[in-house]
Amino acid sequence: MAQDMLLYWGSGSAPCWRVMIALEEKQLQGYDHKLLSFDKMEHKSPEVLNLNPRGQLPTFKHGDNIVNESYAACLYLETQFKSQGTQLVPDSPAEMALMYQRMFEGLTLNEKINAVIYYEYFVPEAERLDSVLKRNKDALASELKLWEGYLQKLGTKSCMAGQHFSLADVTVFPNVANLFRYGLSAERYPRLAEYHTQLKERPSIKASWPPHWLENSEGQNTLNDV
Repeated sequence: MAQDMLLYWGSGSAPCWRVMIALEEKQLQGYDHKLLSFDKMEHKSPEVLNLNPRGQLPTFKHGDNIVNESYAACLYLETQFKSQGTQLVPDSPAEMALMYQRMFEGLTLNEKINAVIYYEYFVPEAERLDSVLKRNKDALASELKLWEGYLQKLGTKSCMAGQHFSLADVTVFPNVANLFRYGLSAERYPRLAEYHTQLKERPSIKASWPPHWLENSEGQNTLNDV
């Protein structure tokens, strides 16, 4: 099964990491994969564009099926291999509802993180404004207070949607890891920090940890004042 899969991915990309965690959880190790460089614009190469006209990563193919959006790929893998590996969608309607809620709220979290950590990458130097970056950081701080509250309500050692690891964790954890990679204060957000420390030891996450983070464990301080 895994031999029929091909993943183009980039190190440190939260969307790519989601798919890789899902593949590990569903015991689909051994899939074909190619690590591409964003800096070299390899995601715009003809071989990627042939499968993904947007020229984005991840680009994922299973047999003749192409699923490039990371959330869609994770849902596809859980649906196609439901009885294999970790069950990522709870049976309980209440747990399922919370899982989907947090999973899709994660898209808002991702957007607000990117508006800060990639501000200089996306905005030309002549168009950058300190006031805009401050507004983006304030918006992120407000968002993080929500997530800190969500985890506090669930109690210590919980996953994102309860006691069981689910698609909410598959999709949201890479965002949380990026937060701390870019200098988020563990003292200011203790519950998010606990969640990060707890899940980063999970085998699927360790196996898919961004290789350039392993080579250089030093992050950045972009978020130390958020």
